This record gives sequence, C-alpha cells and structure tokens, in this order.
Amino acid sequence: MSDTAIRPALITKVLPDSIAAEIGFEAGDAIVTINGNRPRDLIDYQFLCADEVLALEVLDTTGNTHQIEIEKDYDEDLGLEFDTALFDNLIQCNNRCPFCFIDQQPPGKRQSLYLKDDDYRLSFLYGSYLTLTNLTPPEWQRIERLRLSPLYVSVHATEPEVRIRLLKNPRAGQILQQLKWFQERRLQIHAQVVVCPGINDGVHLERTLLDLTQFHTGELPTVASVAVVPVGLTRFRPTADELIPVSREKAAEVISQVEALQSKFQQQFRSTFAWLADEWFLIAGQELPLESHYEDYPQIDNGVGSIRSFLKQFSLAAQKLPKQISPPREFTWVVGNAVEKAFQPILQKLNCVEGLKVNMVALCSHYWGQSITVTGLLTGRDLLQELQGKYLGDALLLPAIMLKNGDTCFLDDMTLAELADKLNTPVLPVRGVEELIETCIK
Repeated sequence: MSDTAIRPALITKVLPDSIAAEIGFEAGDAIVTINGNRPRDLIDYQFLCADEVLALEVLDTTGNTHQIEIEKDYDEDLGLEFDTALFDNLIQCNNRCPFCFIDQQPPGKRQSLYLKDDDYRLSFLYGSYLTLTNLTPPEWQRIERLRLSPLYVSVHATEPEVRIRLLKNPRAGQILQQLKWFQERRLQIHAQVVVCPGINDGVHLERTLLDLTQFHTGELPTVASVAVVPVGLTRFRPTADELIPVSREKAAEVISQVEALQSKFQQQFRSTFAWLADEWFLIAGQELPLESHYEDYPQIDNGVGSIRSFLKQFSLAAQKLPKQISPPREFTWVVGNAVEKAFQPILQKLNCVEGLKVNMVALCSHYWGQSITVTGLLTGRDLLQELQGKYLGDALLLPAIMLKNGDTCFLDDMTLAELADKLNTPVLPVRGVEELIETCIK
C-alpha cells in the first residue's frame, strides 16, 4: 500500500503518568512515522513501538512537525490512544449476504452504520468476524509474517456451493483450503455459523460442524471454537431475499441437533467445541445450559453464555448489596424481552433491598419488526413508544449496550438527551453488573 494512503495516527488521549505524558504529547497531536515507517494501523504501531529506541515524527496541533527520540524498556507502552485503529482505508466487504445486518437497516442514518467491513485487522484487534473472501495476497502474507492469531471467521457453511449461495461470492467456496492455510502455519481462528433455515441448516449444518472438527486437533487447534447463531431479520431487509425467520420449532430442532453433536465432541475432544448462542434457547423457550457448560467462554462476544456469565457476575457482586437504603428509590430497568425470564433472579435480589424498588420492562423492537429482541437492538423509538407517559420512578436504567460505543446515540440515531427530555425522566446508562448495583444503591 502506498504511504500516501496512510494518514497520520491522530492521538485522542494521553494516559496520565505515561511516557507520552512525560514527554508532553497532547490530544490532537499525530504520529507520522516511527523509526522511518508509517504505521498503517494499530498493529503496526504496537509492533514498531516495541523497540527500546524510537525515533518519532510527530505533527502537532498547529501543523508543525517535530522529531522526537525516546528510550524505553522493550515492549513498554507509550500511553497513547487514537481516534481509530486503522490509519489507512478500511477493507470493505464485497459479499452480498442476504442476512447482513448492514443491509437490513433503513436509509438515512449515520454513515458509520452502513460501513461493511471485512477487515482482518479489526478481527485480530477486536474479535469482529470476517469472511476471508476479500484478502489480497499481500494481506495473507502480512497475517503470516506478523502471526495475527486468532482471527474470527464467518464460516456459515463448508460445502462450497452452500457458502457461495450464502455469501453471493464465487470466492466463498475456498473456505476449506483457507483453513488448511491457517493449519499449515499454526495460526488459529474462532468460527461462527449463522444458521439460515432452508439454506445451511439440517444436514448442511452437521456437515459444517463435522468438517470444522478436522481442524480441531493437536496442541494448537486451527479452529479453536465454533459459535452457532440464529439468523436475525428485520423489517427493512430486501423483500426479494430467500430468508426465513427462526421459529420456536426450528430453534428446538437446532438445539437438539447440535446438543447431540456436542456429546460426541465431548467424548472426542473433552470439549464442547461448538456452542449454541443463547438466542436459540430464548427463542425455543428452553432453559439455558449450566454455567459450567461454557468452559472458558471462548465465544461470549457472540452471545454464547453471555447470560450465564452476567448472572454469575451479578451473584458475586450482589454480596455487596446492603439490607436497606435510604432515602427510598424506585427505578425502571429496560431490557430486551429475550432475557426477561432469565433476569428474574436479578430483579428479585435487587428488590430484596429494603427501600429499593426496581421494575423491569422487557420490550420487543417495533422499530426492527422483531417479536423477540435482544437488549442491544432496542432503539430510542422503541423505548419512547412503550414508556412515554408512564410513571418510571426516579430514573430509567438503560444497559449501555443499546448505545453506540463511547457515545450517547441509539441505533436509530435518537440520543439519550432526546429520550430523557421526551420521557421527562433521567436516563442512566449502566455498563455491566457493578454499575447496575452501584446506580441502584448510591
């Protein structure tokens, strides 16, 4: 890639008591080169900054360039944060998967919602999934050279014709050869299979999981884990697609099929290997597996075991709950209706505190047109439609997962301030168990 396509790395935060703070870096400064090299992304930055002696070319907020030399311990962090992980162009997706959430959104929203990334760097850094269909030979070489492992790969199907049908891309049929490439280089992936009824379910799902087990061997298995996820559909999806929503009956069928395979995997690998996302059990109306089922939660970011993990975290944190609080407080806690039953133990425990009353409101998303909705997909309009004009207590408790990361904007572009104004009630985002409890009792 040409150096002219690489932008200086814009600094947004200088950590206190860090090397960068001591030198005098400020937010708004930008790094142009490190030891003569322009970093393309955060991976390059971390790799180049590992050296003990650094020569930096820095562009300050006034547009002046400075040369800075730094001596430090090997691998010691400078203490800088940047506005983006990519200092060049995002590798975008050229697949046309009918179940892609990007294509199931209404037009006219913020531009970032329509970016289709298929970027291996974001996969390595943040665990986002890619299909491997958009990688050029130099990018494959970089993955090998920098040992970028594990990556997170959307497999969906291992039969070439089925995967080509799903991704609408003739290159999609190369997945087994690509997995062999990872295997030969002792690099790992975590895989996901989004099940679309009538396309890659049934015998195709079984074939896919059994094919993936061929790469789960040795001390460093190429395929470390698999998540089996139900397709999520919205009312904005193209009307001509071939997708069928996952019904209660289909969810029960997939659970039975995969659990039978899991028993075999346990005998063969002493690991479940392929896990069902929590949504399958919620759709089917079945109890979730026990917490011990999820081992070390390799697919928790894919919704595999996230509810059990949350319940476990709450159980530990709830030991800090006082017997009573004063003055009395009352809150409305909003969640997606998919977790209403699962979160009842949390609600009961909170309401055991004298002086504390928490009312759970479990909502579906009319905005997306879903009868069963996970919490992260609720929008400002959904909340306003269901809650406007109702008594909500002292404040509305809102899982921060509903909001754009690091921002106060819902998926429908409504802001927290707009929602609070229209509900005439304070709206308090809570991030995780600790914040939920602290907000309730402080």
